[in-house]
Parts: sequence; C-alpha cells; structure tokens
Amino acid sequence: MIRFLDLQKINAGYEQALRQKFDETLQKGWFILGDEVKRFESGFAAYCGTRYCIGTGTGLDALVLIFKAYIELGKLKPGDEVIVPANTFIASMLAIEQAGLKSVLVEPDLTSYNLDPTLVPAKITAKTKAILAVHLYGKLAPMHALRDIAKKYDLLLIEDAAQAHGAGFDGRKAGNFAHAAAFSFYPAKNLGALGDAGAVTTNDSELASAIFRMHNYGSEKKYVHVAKGVNSRLDEIQAAFLNIKLPNLDSDNQLRQKIASRYVSEIKNPKIALPIYKGSPDHVFHLFVIRSEEREALRAYLLDNGIETQIHYPIPPHKQSAFEEWNDIALPITEKIHAEVLSLPISPVMTDAEVTQVIEALNAW
Repeated sequence: MIRFLDLQKINAGYEQALRQKFDETLQKGWFILGDEVKRFESGFAAYCGTRYCIGTGTGLDALVLIFKAYIELGKLKPGDEVIVPANTFIASMLAIEQAGLKSVLVEPDLTSYNLDPTLVPAKITAKTKAILAVHLYGKLAPMHALRDIAKKYDLLLIEDAAQAHGAGFDGRKAGNFAHAAAFSFYPAKNLGALGDAGAVTTNDSELASAIFRMHNYGSEKKYVHVAKGVNSRLDEIQAAFLNIKLPNLDSDNQLRQKIASRYVSEIKNPKIALPIYKGSPDHVFHLFVIRSEEREALRAYLLDNGIETQIHYPIPPHKQSAFEEWNDIALPITEKIHAEVLSLPISPVMTDAEVTQVIEALNAW
C-alpha cells in the first residue's frame, strides 16, 4: 500500500535528533517562550526574508491574531469585510469570523485553484478593508495582481501561507509578499511539527508588537496586561522540533517538485485534469491535486490498486452547516472544484518506484 502521507517514515529520519532535543528540553526545564522559540522565530523570519516572526499555538490562531491586532491598532474594525477565495479550507473564514469581521467569498481561477484577481474589484465595497490571499495546495496566489488591487483600493493584504512554506517568486518567499502572513506547522505540512503550531511573519514592527502582546495574554511584561489577549504561544518543544527540520525544508520541497514534474509529464489520461506546473519555485506541492468528473470511481480504483488518496476538500465552506447563512449561495467554480478534486500521494520520502506505480495506475484507468 502506498500511503497518502507516511508521517512515520518522514519523522523516522529525524528520530535520533528529535529524541535528543526532547531530552535536552526536559532537562532544561523551560517549556514556554524559551530559547528554542526565540531561535525558531529568528530562523524562520530569516528564511522567509521578514523582519519578524511570532510563534503561535496553531495556524488558525496566527490568522485570528493578525486580524485582531489590526483591530487593536485601529486599521480594522468589527464588521469590516475581507475578500477571501471561496474554495479555501474553512479555517480561512473561521479566522475572519472569529475576529468579528465579515468574509466576502470570491471564486477562484480554475487553472490555479487560487483567488481570481479579475473578480476581486467587483466585490469591493466601502466596507472592504482587506484581502486574504490563500496559497492553496502550496502554490502562491497571484500576489503581484493582488498587491496592485490592495494598493489601488487602500486595502490590507494578508497571506494565508499555511500550505506554502518555502514557495517563492522573484527572490521572495511566502510570508514576505504582504502586510502579514500566517503559517501552520500542523504535522502534515511541508514543515511539520509533532503537534499543533503556527506563526505570523511580517515586516511591520507595530503589528509584530501587537501580536506579541496579544498571543501572551495581552502582556509584554509579566503580570502587566495592556490588551485583552489570548494564550496562543508556540510550545518550546515544538519549536525545538521545527528547528531540527527547518534546514531541510528547501531540499524536501525540491523532492516534492521532482515528483510533481513526473506526475505532470507522465500522467496521460483524458479523464484526469492535472495542475499546471513548469518547474517554477512558486509551487511547493503541499498537495498534488488532480480533478476528475468520476472522482469516486477513480478513488476506489486507486485504493484497490494499493494507492491511498485524500479529498481536499469534499464540502466547500459555503455549503457547510457552520455557515448556513451561505448555504443558498451559488458558486459554480468552487462547487466544481470540491466535487472533482483528488489529492495524490506526494512527499519527500516517496520512492521512484512508488511514483511510477501511481503514474501507471492512473494511465491504466
């Protein structure tokens, strides 16, 4: 069986270093906001090319904290509208709503699965104050176009980079294309912790200070609270594990891109729509997503042939019970994507033989 994602195999390569770091952290006895967190924040900021990085408990928290910090700074207010791609993972909308803001859903580009910038201006109203650009599946959103729109309409531009660690373009990496960015280090991500973890990156010192306060009970000094903050701090042990993995992120991404190149060039089946990829560094393939109108039959066939797949995501956010106020909205491109997408196995530990097996099975279907 070719597993969709073999986390045991991925982490096995780090086992000795992870155990050693756990023992060191245990002996040190400092578990919250210690040297490992500072080291990771500094290292990840340098990796992304930003001035600041603030570790958080989760990627969702990172997004929520960005929005709430902008509210504290007076750059947003409750009820403001945020443009967001309709086909993203529900966490993007949850962050907007939890901050007291309003999501405005915009259809994606079917060829990239990212926000279609040509559709954004028509959705902008007097209440629109921000755009949330989601780098879905590991591919950068069209940041040049979105930055031009944000500048023209005086909007904040925020990256949901939860799936795009290391994706780059024009000498920049994800996390350094907008006013701020949120990352998740959920274990299955390209840079994954051994539990929940997240971070915010930014070049804005005022925003960084606000987020630092808010993620630690609204405090910059112990027992002195200047804001109504939350408890969402990157755990010292998770930071230690991420410090071990970060140096290999680029090489791991290159292995993903190598597999993606084989998939794109060697899968030849008219019933399968492949992503467009020509070797650009703007896609790090957190997921390799195909589409088929016969998805369920294809998924069953692949499983019968020893190949696990996943669906990211089977139900679009506007059809979820959690957002029943949107259930009657028609978003045909988004709905088509969610009805047809299927994610193939892709990871740095896949063998050439496994990749070949996937390709041959798809071509034989």
